[in-house]
Amino acid sequence: MKKPELLAPAANLECLRLAVRYGADAVYLGGDAFSLRAHADNFSLAEIAEGIDFAHRNNKKVYLTANIFAHNADIVEAESFFLALDAFDLDGILISDPGMMRLAKRLCPNIPLHISTQANNTNYETVLFWKELGAERVVLARELSLSEIREIREHIPEEMELEAFIHGAMCISYSGRCLLSSFLTGRDSNRGDCTHPCRWGYAVSEEKRPYEYFPVEETERGTFLFHSKDLSMISHIPELLSSGIDSFKIEGRMKTALYTATVTRAYRKAIDDCLESEEKYRENKAWYEGEIEKTVNRGFTTGFFFGRPGEKDISFEETDVHKGSVYLGTVEGIADDGSARIHQKNKLTVGEEVELMKPDGRNLTVKIERLRDETGTDIGSAPHPKQLLFLTLSQQAEAFDMIRRVEGA
Repeated sequence: MKKPELLAPAANLECLRLAVRYGADAVYLGGDAFSLRAHADNFSLAEIAEGIDFAHRNNKKVYLTANIFAHNADIVEAESFFLALDAFDLDGILISDPGMMRLAKRLCPNIPLHISTQANNTNYETVLFWKELGAERVVLARELSLSEIREIREHIPEEMELEAFIHGAMCISYSGRCLLSSFLTGRDSNRGDCTHPCRWGYAVSEEKRPYEYFPVEETERGTFLFHSKDLSMISHIPELLSSGIDSFKIEGRMKTALYTATVTRAYRKAIDDCLESEEKYRENKAWYEGEIEKTVNRGFTTGFFFGRPGEKDISFEETDVHKGSVYLGTVEGIADDGSARIHQKNKLTVGEEVELMKPDGRNLTVKIERLRDETGTDIGSAPHPKQLLFLTLSQQAEAFDMIRRVEGA
């Protein structure tokens, strides 16, 4: 059975490094312009170069998203952007817009082109169309079932790669082509500026009583007309492996470094265990599912993979929200006295027990025995503001170990 690529999101350089350390085969990121996540941290040209260097030194790949639907005003800047990218050793550029594809082919001809899910790739003729234009990979629409994906695989050449989202937030609109944000806020989701109005609460207002609001009772727990559960296929790795998908993609360029590392590590182990034997995968299935539950989520669904989902299968309810773990920091190095050096992300206190999350899959419960600030002064607790800290832990930490506080797990 062919081993698929595990593709993780990188909101910034920290997320990129952790995705690589925690098991990703490749990462995808956005530049300062032309990405559909304008409000992620995103990467400057210098950071793109640094990220590529780090990933390639670890034998991993880097893909860049340039998948907006461009307007005339974008073209001149896009030309400069693609021309600059030509100097980089990128492993692929994700495109939605045919015009942007023309620019990329002309200005950075040595970088492989991938077609984004935004292009509504729902059948094998569409995949073949993009192949004829020079694309090497197509990201499939989220609205496809596994049986449809297998049929696409059967009708396209073996060298044409298929990528599919297998985990993360779901857009309520078809292949993410939504107009809610444009209509309600003037910010265009198809140009990377979505305000996520599908996550807002809604009520009905009668024309002559504008200050009185009446709930739309979708369920007894509240009204979430557009709000989907999150996609998770961690419990169905064998089915994914037999589907013909070449790259398993995790959504999350607006998510935290802890989310990136946790989800990437869980899928890495699940895939590797299943390739070794389905029996080993089944034995460890509860661990994968438990790790995924430690992330912030809205409840989980398998989306369209097993056919068109019913309302109960995909509709979000307020009680589905899970706050997940709290990111305390990542070990950047070990001081001469054996203490772990981290940049604080959330409050820490001497004496509390936290979890050390190792890239190899081990989770160690450790106690914070001593806490020092950058000056070497002992402190009992470290609330915000965030600072450089030195933690003496009850067990030895190593560089890139993440420290988290698990809540509600």
